[in-house]
Parts: sequence; C-alpha cells; structure tokens
Amino acid sequence: MKSLQLVFIIISILIAHNLSAQEIKGILLCKETQNPIAYVNIGIPNKNSGTVSNIDGKFILFIDTKNSNDSLKFSCIGYKSKTISIKEILSSKQDKIELNEKITEIKEITVLPKEYKLKSLGVKTEFKRISAGFHENKLGYELGILMKTRKQMILKKIHINFSYSSYDSIFYRLNVYEQTGKMQFENIMPEPYYISLASKDLKKTTTIDISHLNIISDKNLLVTLEHVKDLGEGQLLFCATPARKTIYRKTSQGEWETVPVGISISAEAMVEK
Repeated sequence: MKSLQLVFIIISILIAHNLSAQEIKGILLCKETQNPIAYVNIGIPNKNSGTVSNIDGKFILFIDTKNSNDSLKFSCIGYKSKTISIKEILSSKQDKIELNEKITEIKEITVLPKEYKLKSLGVKTEFKRISAGFHENKLGYELGILMKTRKQMILKKIHINFSYSSYDSIFYRLNVYEQTGKMQFENIMPEPYYISLASKDLKKTTTIDISHLNIISDKNLLVTLEHVKDLGEGQLLFCATPARKTIYRKTSQGEWETVPVGISISAEAMVEK
C-alpha cells in the first residue's frame, strides 16, 4: 500500500509540473545566411531556467508559468544577442529565431615598450582525492576559476587537471569572461572554442593553446568550461582544492554563484611587470 501511495505522489508531482510548465521550442538561424546556429545560450537572465541549442540550432525549453512575464535572451559568440518576451514567443506561430552576425576585431598584441613576465594563474592542483565538476547532463551548466590580476595580461595556454570521466568522449565549450562587477562577467572570446577529446586521451594535465585568439585584458578573468552538448548521463570531474572557490551557473543566462572548492583550471599568461 505504501509503495502505491508513493507512486501516486510521484505521478501527481509530475502532472502538476507539466501543468505549470509551458513548452517553447524553435530553431536559431543566422539572419544573413539562414544557416542554423549551434550551441546558442538560451534562458531567462539571472534565473535558473535555460538551455542550449543543439548542433542543428534546435532547442526545447520548458518555462514555468510564473515566469510568463519574463523574457528569453539568446546569445552566441559571433552574433548579436537578442531578447524576446516569453509572451511574444508563445503567441507567435513562428518557430524561427534569427540572430545577426557580429564582426569582432582581433586585438593586436603590442608588447613594447611594456615588459611582460610569464606567470601561472588560477588553480593547478593535481590532488584527486578532492574532486568537483559536472555531475549531471544539464545543458548550459558552466563552471570555472577566477584569474586575478591588476595588470594587463595576454593569455597563452589553459591547463586543466581532470580526475574522472564516465564518458567515452567529452565535448565542452571553453569560455573566457572579463569581470565587470561583483559576480558579473562579459564573454570576450573572439570566436567559439570547443574541447572535444576521447576520455582515454585526458592526460594528467590537459593543455589547451589559445595564443592564436589574442585574448588581452587588464581585468580579472573568469575561465570556464560549459556543458553545451547532450552527452547522456554521466560525470566529468576535476582535481580540486578547498583553498579556492569555483564560480558556476546552473543554466544559460543564469545567475553566477560560488561553491567553496576550487577546480583545477589554470592559465599561462604574459603579465605586465
């Protein structure tokens, strides 16, 4: 009898959830070319309700009715962001959403007359007994480490120490943000950068050379990995330390939060003396 009651309660919860949620689905297209846009961040700004479009630009998102007066923000590196009210999306029969291309100028690196020194920033621990990372297959989930410096720096390489992967292969987006305020960040990647590796190829320290992207900043930088592809249920964990904090957000466009353990992501950078 108790088991039947439990099943009834679970079914009731699922029905209540479905009644309070509205389905929004569509496809993201480049306005200029009409080509689908893969891995677009979609969500309600600063709320944990969002997703990421798939490789074909398609997406499905369930919105709680209490958020009907909010708007969805669509953003992707290389395109101008667009914000549309949820009521407008639901009332429209058009499932195509177009984004305009954005031209990003690559910064020129001018080293002289300034002097630079190669430094390592972030978390470099290889200690596997403490680990943290992606525990669920949730599109838009993102986490990283803040690289603090008050001087101009030029990013060269990113080093990541993984501790465990249950996947046969991984696929994540690397993001670099400038800190613009308290727990506020702006993506400064000139183009999307994806990490695609077989789990057997994850080395003790996985190194990613991004020197060709010419990322220059004089602000604190947040370097993250973002879950943008449906990999199925599984885990990807990093070596970690309690001496630092990981900055994360649960969904695309969601609010940034912290957890008191720092995952092992570090940056190799030329920093002004």
